[in-house]
Amino acid sequence: MNHPGLPQLIIILIYLGLLLLLGLSSSRLFKGTKEDYQVASHSIGPFLLLMSLFGTTMTAFALVGSSGEAFKEGIGVYGMLASSSGIIHSLCFFLIGVKVWKFARRHKYTTQIEFFRDRLESDFIGLLLFPILVGLVVPYLLIGVISSGTVIQSLTAGLSPDMFPALTPDGNPIIALNGGIPPWLGSLVICVVVLIYVFFGGMRGTTWANTLQTIVFMILGVVTFYIIATRLGGQDGLMANLNALAESVPEEKITRMEMSKTKFFTYLLIPLSVGMFPHLFQHWMTAKSANTFKVPVICHPIFIMIVWVPCVLVGIWATGDLIPAKPPLPSNPNTILPFLVKTQTGKVLGGLLAAGILAAIMSSLDSQFLCIGTIFTNDVLTHYKGKENVTDAQQVLYTRLFIIGIVAITYLLSLGNVKSVFAMGVWCFSGFSALFPIVFAALYWRGLTAAGAISGIFAAIVSWSVMFYQALEQDALRTFVLKLPLGGEEYEIMPVVVMLASSLVTMIAVSLVTPKPSEKTLARFF
Repeated sequence: MNHPGLPQLIIILIYLGLLLLLGLSSSRLFKGTKEDYQVASHSIGPFLLLMSLFGTTMTAFALVGSSGEAFKEGIGVYGMLASSSGIIHSLCFFLIGVKVWKFARRHKYTTQIEFFRDRLESDFIGLLLFPILVGLVVPYLLIGVISSGTVIQSLTAGLSPDMFPALTPDGNPIIALNGGIPPWLGSLVICVVVLIYVFFGGMRGTTWANTLQTIVFMILGVVTFYIIATRLGGQDGLMANLNALAESVPEEKITRMEMSKTKFFTYLLIPLSVGMFPHLFQHWMTAKSANTFKVPVICHPIFIMIVWVPCVLVGIWATGDLIPAKPPLPSNPNTILPFLVKTQTGKVLGGLLAAGILAAIMSSLDSQFLCIGTIFTNDVLTHYKGKENVTDAQQVLYTRLFIIGIVAITYLLSLGNVKSVFAMGVWCFSGFSALFPIVFAALYWRGLTAAGAISGIFAAIVSWSVMFYQALEQDALRTFVLKLPLGGEEYEIMPVVVMLASSLVTMIAVSLVTPKPSEKTLARFF
């Protein structure tokens, strides 16, 4: 009996098994302490730090989301985020990551909330940041969980149409997805696998798994790009195929003609989000020394190019005349990449490439799950119960229990109808970008006050909430922009501009008229 999706399913299961084995093996090195579980005892070297940082920033947003967005918007998607991210991420690693690492080692921090509380002499800022950070990370988690289910369904399509029918709301079969493992089941399996190796391996298990997964998805991503280009182009030689594919694509897709310049350039503010990602803070704190950051700062932009270029180009090619069957869009923009992998590669290679896509997705999920568990244990439970009243073993246990809870919540939320991974990612990253002035000022400006930071955070979240509500009302989460009238013309700008500006201006204005932290505290940081 023919089961078209069976080889892909088998390869995916084998890969998940190897990942579990690696993650569980790392638990043998676990020292039983809170510091070892949460930040791997500050023992991570340059290569592992590069792999873990890159792996946790290259999410389903970059792979699954960018291909679908490029299909709709064209080549401008790459310039909006990838090229700017390469530079801005490395700058954040250098300007923020190194300083955070130094303070973390000196003052024994494991989360960014601990840093802000200490730096600003404010307990309230921790209470304020905890729900905000968790609230912004959960959509980030949803991106990965939803995408993993979509990828598995698309690549196992045809496995069992009777058992796993894929139907439209009207009850008609979706041919490209029919018979594939349903998204709810695929997402559940991925959540359980990530949960197991994070639960037992902690930060060391997460770092090891991220390293393997980064290597897997980078290598297989290049292979995917080459094979799809060769199959679709039908020419001899890669360059000839690329030229043929470029000629088949509509002109508006290979230019920025459909995208306003102001919208394009205001997108450049979104990569600032890495400066406030709580999971990146935790990874920075794992570094063995300040010199460990040299390799990530230099190599990160190159790695971004290697991953983003193929994903964006594949999405653009899907709009051309050389695609025999169009992807199931716009009803599900998250399926573009797995659809082309499924239709343009063989069964075995398709399974390997599926493993590569899932590797990218899981390499960010694990860090985020661990980070939220760490924040809850350190900044809520232990902080208010008293460190002297909670042993290391209890802190590790509480971290693990909260991780289980947040995985369950994220999975249940993923069962809702989320159409665009890219749109969700942009709003999530915009929220973190709006908080960027707070962390930058905390590290470099002696004049920052607790009242100023708190006011800036409120300004960022209020502006984010107002615009998000407007976008929901207009059913325009993916396309929502603000129109600025100047000189008789309207200029489109991304919502992140207003969020970041409101946060920055409010923080500075309030800080100038409120008391600074004590000189003793300032002397510890400047």
